[in-house]
Amino acid sequence: MSDRTAMVLIACAFTVVVAALIGAAGGYLARRDHATYPAALTRAAIAFAATLTLTSAFTTMLATLTD
Repeated sequence: MSDRTAMVLIACAFTVVVAALIGAAGGYLARRDHATYPAALTRAAIAFAATLTLTSAFTTMLATLTD
């Protein structure tokens, strides 16, 4: 495995961990706002998906600029 492949895999893993933490924080804050459990879970999923979408767009932009 090359160094570039290893760095890409580490970056992907880090992105998923950060997105999961942001999703958990979104669900926690929604629950603190007296949302029901299904509503809090929905907000957590939206935060998770939005984080992954934003980071993938940013990564695509960086890959385009560096090649």
